[in-house]
Amino acid sequence: MAQMRGPGSYGIGAQNPFGGSSDDKGESSGALDSIREQTSKIEDLLDTVSEPLRPYLPAIGRFLIVVTFIEDALRIITQWSDQLLYLHDYRHIPSGITHLFLIVNVVAMASCSTLVIIRKHSEYAVGGLIGVVITQALGYGLIFDLNFFLRNLSVMGGLLMVLSDSWVRKTKAFAGLPQIEEKDRKMYFQLAGRVLLIFLFVGFVFSGQWSIWRVIVSLVGLVACVMVVVGFKAKFSATLLVLILSIFNILVNNFWTLHEHHPHKDFAKYDFFQILSIVGGLLLLVNSGPGQFSIDEKKKVY
Repeated sequence: MAQMRGPGSYGIGAQNPFGGSSDDKGESSGALDSIREQTSKIEDLLDTVSEPLRPYLPAIGRFLIVVTFIEDALRIITQWSDQLLYLHDYRHIPSGITHLFLIVNVVAMASCSTLVIIRKHSEYAVGGLIGVVITQALGYGLIFDLNFFLRNLSVMGGLLMVLSDSWVRKTKAFAGLPQIEEKDRKMYFQLAGRVLLIFLFVGFVFSGQWSIWRVIVSLVGLVACVMVVVGFKAKFSATLLVLILSIFNILVNNFWTLHEHHPHKDFAKYDFFQILSIVGGLLLLVNSGPGQFSIDEKKKVY
């Protein structure tokens, strides 16, 4: 056990041996407190403005998360022949298996998306949609596409947020395993969801042409991403990312302005709905908070 010391033992009142002012730490702490105070004011304002929407945020978030799967299912149905042709001629998958692959994907996306929206059997629904992401990456040969990989990590992050949002405080027992409270699982899945959600923005930073506006948006977005990951002012930073991604989505992925046979129309539509899914995950984060593994929650404890 440490012994009691007098003021002189800690160098109080003595000259700093490193040549710095003893007030430096206080000044940096004061600057951090000022930032916290300003962001807290902004959070309070956002809470006031969003109060009428707050009861509907979970439902809106869940719908936006699965909207990319709904769009994908409709696209497969409307482009059935083209999908079969691509899988058979370019991916060299036998005909019977191509039909089975598409049917299973459509059924899984439609049924699991519905379950997520109505908040029923969320574990199975999220597991099914994550399975769709993995099988499509393998089936369409996109497993080594970095941009696709980062985007789908973010989609998975949104799905994990759905899972954590669906759990309530109760205990489940598993055969041969210690009992795990759902509040504990929710804590871990919220952390994993927060980390995965930001990978979309990482992909955005390292793709496309650079400009002064892109640099500014990237820097602001990266700071917000770090704040989301560590859970510092997570609601404020998640709201900031929602605004950045929504503006970017409308300005860049405006597929509705492209001609029906434009070669990039399908890509723009795909990107548009994927970003909507990540926005949905961020809205769930805004609604539920970052969870116990976060600076925000630690501040409440201490």
